Amino acid sequence: QVQLVESGGGLVQAGGSLRLSCAASGRTFSSYAMGWFRQAPGKEREFVAAISWSGGSTYYALSVKGRSTISSENAKNTLYLQMNSRKPEDTAVYFCAATTRGGSSYWSFRAHVYDYWGQGIEVTVSS
Repeated sequence: QVQLVESGGGLVQAGGSLRLSCAASGRTFSSYAMGWFRQAPGKEREFVAAISWSGGSTYYALSVKGRSTISSENAKNTLYLQMNSRKPEDTAVYFCAATTRGGSSYWSFRAHVYDYWGQGIEVTVSS
């Protein structure tokens, strides 16, 4: 089993920055592909960013590309999402997720392939 706990959310003004963290415990963190998803009020959960367990492959949703950076620090079993130039439409509950599927370069934007999910953390961007 793997437990994922997000932190770093809160209120930020439009144009500001925020860094989310996801602390993992359980199995070896470095063998997971990881992802960030978000769910805005009244909307379905959507993909934000993903990273392979080697860290060598990353992928971003078009809505956040150029404004966000996903990274992982295996020594600390922690996943990060640096979010810059925030917009009000970035307001959502953000979830980190992990999967053991695939090899060292594997990543996915599909929510159903992820086996483990955090409880989510709220990010509010004020205009």
